[in-house]
Amino acid sequence: MIGRRLLVGVALTAAGLAAGLLALDRLFPPDLARYQERSTEIVDANGRLLRAFTTPDGKWRLKTTADDVDPLYLALLKAYEDRRFDQHVGIDPLAATRAAGQWIGRGRIVSGASTISMQAARLLEPRPRGLLTKTIQSARALQLEWRYSKREVLAIYLTLAPMGGNLEGARAASFAYFGKEPKQLSAAEAALLVALPQSPERRRPDRASQRAQAARDRVLVRGLEHGIVDQASYDRAISRPAPDRRLALPMQAPHLAAWLAGHSPGTAVPTTLRYELQAALAQLATEERGRFTDRAEIAMVVLDNRTGGVVAWLGGSDFFGRAGQVDLVRAHRSPGSALKPLIYAMAFDDRTLHPDTLVEDVPVRFRDWLPRNFDRDHQGAVTVRRALQQSLNVPAVLALEKVGPQRFLSTLRTAGVSPGLPPGDAGNSLGIALGSATISPLEMAGLYAGLANGGTFAPPSVRRDRPDPIPVRLIGPTAAWYVADVLAEAPLPEGFASLPVALRDRRIAFKTGTSAGFRDAWGVGYSTNWTVVVWVGHADGTPRPGQLGRLSALPIAFKAFSRLPAEDNRAAPPPPDVLRVASHRDLPPRMRALAPTVESHGGPRIAYPPADARIELANREAVPLTAMGGEGRLRWLVDGRPLDGARWVPDGPGQARVAVVDEAGRSTAVTVRIVEKR
Repeated sequence: MIGRRLLVGVALTAAGLAAGLLALDRLFPPDLARYQERSTEIVDANGRLLRAFTTPDGKWRLKTTADDVDPLYLALLKAYEDRRFDQHVGIDPLAATRAAGQWIGRGRIVSGASTISMQAARLLEPRPRGLLTKTIQSARALQLEWRYSKREVLAIYLTLAPMGGNLEGARAASFAYFGKEPKQLSAAEAALLVALPQSPERRRPDRASQRAQAARDRVLVRGLEHGIVDQASYDRAISRPAPDRRLALPMQAPHLAAWLAGHSPGTAVPTTLRYELQAALAQLATEERGRFTDRAEIAMVVLDNRTGGVVAWLGGSDFFGRAGQVDLVRAHRSPGSALKPLIYAMAFDDRTLHPDTLVEDVPVRFRDWLPRNFDRDHQGAVTVRRALQQSLNVPAVLALEKVGPQRFLSTLRTAGVSPGLPPGDAGNSLGIALGSATISPLEMAGLYAGLANGGTFAPPSVRRDRPDPIPVRLIGPTAAWYVADVLAEAPLPEGFASLPVALRDRRIAFKTGTSAGFRDAWGVGYSTNWTVVVWVGHADGTPRPGQLGRLSALPIAFKAFSRLPAEDNRAAPPPPDVLRVASHRDLPPRMRALAPTVESHGGPRIAYPPADARIELANREAVPLTAMGGEGRLRWLVDGRPLDGARWVPDGPGQARVAVVDEAGRSTAVTVRIVEKR
């Protein structure tokens, strides 16, 4: 009976103790604040660190799990710090008994009994050393083991272990001392990381390399004794000097990283960037910037057309220089002529223009504006294909007039672009064709990727933890094909007799842009898989006289393509409704010629021949040309070729474009057909 009561009493006492412990656990849970307050990490598409930021208390504290470190490091850590970590429940009775016996026998502490779990508890809640502190840490260690798995407890230690200075955790230390992730550590490297937390300031390799090496060697001896490293590995490791300096942590895509970190502090932000491409293109930008005597900045953004994700983001060449914090990939700049392909694409889509449509590149006054080409000259009658390849201004303005500025801006906005307009501009200005509406290189990349994807547009994506934007078809595949066909055959910039060897099998459609005052130089290109946008200029908008996009930006874009992965880039077959013709005369009437539709107030009007006239002429018979209105001497052109006087002798039967221009630059034109008189 007494035995039964004793058993009941023991059971009740155990139950009460368990209930008390459970209540204490609920009342005083472990404080994980230090563990959860980690460095913000910006990582690439494969989880590789691009850039990290210190915590609010100034620590490099990168989250580290058992999967993030080399198994050799874990084996050495357990052998040196806590051999029975995988068996005990937070405290090691055998180690505690041994340590107590040594203390009593020798009158001083010979070896500690702290387990990795107890050290994790101490790192979570630092306290002054003492018996009470040790008791609390033991209780907390039991609590951690009760609440969390062994791997979770290990992660706390691996993240918070002091490594000297403001370094905490195995990953931060591995980057700072070895310049790499701790996934593949040598025996010497692993042993050093094990040794540092015991006395992080006295053993800092960058300040006390010899002491660090001696501590590391003691860990290696323990590893050899326990068979964790063999003799050959031990001999190699012991012969290596410890590092004597601290390295900078990775600093790729600093502008993008700073932007993302501001939106998601204390987390690991997964991006679409690819570390190796980012590093290669950053090196290219550094090399190219060294060629500029004025130290102009280079911004570059590269998209994977297949996913819409950004794979490289260079917001500027000198992050720590003057104005280096300005992210030029997101900065709005004048695109110059770089938006012209989108204007023509919309006109192609309307079936009002075709690459072989004839357009007169002659002075045309649009109310009080007289657009000029960059070389201040005009080429007369040209095809739209040539006008786009040569980036002629008047034809682009005429095309925008057909499309409509408001409609063009609306299409840009639907594609995810937020064009900036000059003060007082409600979006009706034809100057948009020549760069009056500003956009960013990132937005530009999205537009050209839309052309590469057959007219399906979406804003570029950069975060893998966010849903991808839903693509929207804004231009038909035929119009997009026309644009690519035209731009892929554009003349190469000076210094390029042909594309570099690395690019000759890659079909690249490209366009350039130069803003007024030479403040912005653009080079844009796209292939099947990639879109590359390069901007060159000064962050403060300082002019760079004579620096055209085709001279300073486009060559860099070509070199960027040479550093991108190869692709099967044969020309895509044309869509079924692509119209192939020998000349503009074979096009439907509405697509044969592009002429101004604005009212040429006060300008000349052609009295003869009338528009769309059919004129029968004998061989070498002349057509008298007459006009009314206009200012000063009138100049006549036929198919872009100037005439001497007002008499025209056609070369033979066929369609012709007759234009007249006054001294104020105002013009008008008609299309006529010459037939042979019978």
